[in-house]
Amino acid sequence: MGSEARNPKKHPQLNPNWAQLRQKLKTHGTQSTSMAAKKPEAETPKSVLGKRKERSDAGSDESQKNPLTPTSSDFSVTDAVAMDCEMVGVSSVGNKSALGRVTLVNKWGNVIYDEFVRPVDRVVDFRTEISGIRSRDLRKAKEFRLVQNKVAEFIKGRILVGHALRNDLKALLLSHPKQDLRDSSGYQPFLKEGRSRALRHLAAEFLNVKIQNGEHCPIEDARAAMLLYQKNKKEWEKSIKDFVRMKEKQKKPYPFHENQFEQVLVIKVTMELAIIAE
Repeated sequence: MGSEARNPKKHPQLNPNWAQLRQKLKTHGTQSTSMAAKKPEAETPKSVLGKRKERSDAGSDESQKNPLTPTSSDFSVTDAVAMDCEMVGVSSVGNKSALGRVTLVNKWGNVIYDEFVRPVDRVVDFRTEISGIRSRDLRKAKEFRLVQNKVAEFIKGRILVGHALRNDLKALLLSHPKQDLRDSSGYQPFLKEGRSRALRHLAAEFLNVKIQNGEHCPIEDARAAMLLYQKNKKEWEKSIKDFVRMKEKQKKPYPFHENQFEQVLVIKVTMELAIIAE
C-alpha cells in the first residue's frame, strides 16, 4: 500500500506529433460547432430583410400603378358606360370621317365591347398616326350596321360617358337622350375660359396620367373619360339635376288665378267686339 502511494501510476507519454494533431482536431471541431450555431442566426435577418425589401418594391410598384388600370374584374354592363371611337378618312381625298373602331367600357374600366368597323365607303386614309388603325385591321372587320345595332343595345337606357360624344354618335348615326350624356368636353369645371379642352389635357391635370402619346387607344381614352366622370360624379349629377329642374320650371305656364283669367278673357272679347264694330 505504501509503495503504491509513493509511486502513483504514470500515464504513458503521447507522441508529440499525435498530441499536436489531436489539438488541431479539437480546435477545428470547436470552430465548426461555433460556426454551425451562428450560421442560422446570421442568415435569418438577411432572409427576412430580403423578403421585406421585395414587399417594399411591390408596394412601390403598386403606388405607381396606372390609374386607368381597372380595379375590378367585373365585366358586366353597368348603369354607366363610356364610349370612344376612332375614325378613318373616306371620300375622294379622305377628308370625310367614317367609323373605324368603337370601344365601350363599364364603370370599372373593363372592356365590354371593342370592334373594328368596315366603312361603307372606300377608305382613303387610315389616319394611323392618330387612329392607330391599319389596313389589316379592317380586313375582317364587322359591317357598320351590325356594330351600330350592337352599340345601340349597349347604351340604351344607360348613362353614356365620353369626350366629344357628338362626333362619336354622329359617326354611328345614333342619338342618345341629352339628360343621359356625360361629356367631359362640355362639363363646366373642365372648361378653360369657356372652351373645351383636349382629353389628354384633362387626363394629365385631373388624373395625373399621360394618354394619346402618338397613336390613340380608344380603350385608354374611354377609361380616362369614365374615370373623370367617376371622380366628379356627385357634383356632376347634382349639376344635371339642377339644370333639369330649371328647364322644367321655365316650361310651366304663368300661374293665373281664376279671376285673373276671366278678366283677361273679358278684355279680349271686348277688344274683338270693338274691332267688329269699326
